[in-house]
Amino acid sequence: MGSESEFYVGEALVGAGNEVAHVDLIIGSKNGPAGIAFANALSQPSAGHTPLLAVIRPNLAVKPSTIVIPKVTIRNMEDANKIFGPAQTAVARAVADAVAEGIIPREKCEEWVIIASVFIHPEAKDYRKIYQYNYGATKLAIRRALRGYPSVDKILREKDRSVHPIMGFKVQRLWNPPYLQVALDLDNIERVLKIVEQLPRRERLILEAGTPLIKAHGVKVIEEIRKVRPDAFIVADLKTMDVGRIEVKEAADATADAVCILGITSKATIEKAILEAQKQGIYSVLDMMEVPNPEAKLEKLYYKPDIVLLHRNVDAERAAAEAGKPLETPWGNIRSIKEKFKCLIAVAGGITPETAKKALTSGADIIVVGRYIIRSGDPRRAAEQFLDIMPPDPDTMRLILDEDEAIGEI
Repeated sequence: MGSESEFYVGEALVGAGNEVAHVDLIIGSKNGPAGIAFANALSQPSAGHTPLLAVIRPNLAVKPSTIVIPKVTIRNMEDANKIFGPAQTAVARAVADAVAEGIIPREKCEEWVIIASVFIHPEAKDYRKIYQYNYGATKLAIRRALRGYPSVDKILREKDRSVHPIMGFKVQRLWNPPYLQVALDLDNIERVLKIVEQLPRRERLILEAGTPLIKAHGVKVIEEIRKVRPDAFIVADLKTMDVGRIEVKEAADATADAVCILGITSKATIEKAILEAQKQGIYSVLDMMEVPNPEAKLEKLYYKPDIVLLHRNVDAERAAAEAGKPLETPWGNIRSIKEKFKCLIAVAGGITPETAKKALTSGADIIVVGRYIIRSGDPRRAAEQFLDIMPPDPDTMRLILDEDEAIGEI
């Protein structure tokens, strides 16, 4: 008798083009929820998604008993033939081979059932590819289900790195610092877009819609930047001082990836803004400009920011220059803040390639540069001076399929 607690879930996508196969499946005991779902599916079919037993050939159903459920509505006999022909037998033979190879324990063949949801594109034509891809996807999904793939560690490792092929765009996440953030602190949108076009197309490059730009054109300017760089990570430097939740939501609606909040504002405003950023799935940046003790400020917050920005403002730099004082910004103990509050550290304030090296050595994750790049005659080359002192882009040395090919993982 099988255990009612046996319940496994697997998924796999194999192939390309219209014949691509995507299989979701459940494996479990006849006496548990999998068995109940199996019986319900066979006894309560829905129009266009009628389940069918997986058979090696007519009159030879596979064991463990397996049903195939079409994900795409069957509209006519042409659609039906793809399911009742190559897809049905592909799933059945994959199950049988999984038993033969020891992936499915032989003693479980009478105790388990399998429910396989199968995707067949309406424009699929090549029956051999339909068979081949669905066989591969089913077998891989079974192996993954019974091995508990993916692990939670793998999900957390991959969540900020992976790209969904059908979505059509990449959501950038800051999973592997350091990064160069170009502060577009201009109010001329045409000039800004021209600079954006000239900047290197690198994963380590972040774009910042500067405060002057947002004040002149509103948060919708982010969407204009996005037209030029669809996959860019864009920071909205709102310098939020009040109504934090509202401003963060407006920036998120305009497709910002991060929002900048001023650290000198109230605890209530900061926490509402950070909480809204978490809800919207974007990064919160807490700008510590004019905050005498950043660590003390962070200690008071229940909701912590994703990024802490340490810098001196432009007016302070100008006053220092006029007084003949050093222009280098005192960033404080970067590593201490990182370790204590588990956040990324960004540094800003008149940074040059030379001071950037010092910041990186001190543990900075993001180097924020404005005038050195945007007022340069060659923004591309100016940006490359900073990028050249950073490691290669995160995915440059990454194998395309490494997430699925680790030995023993699936």
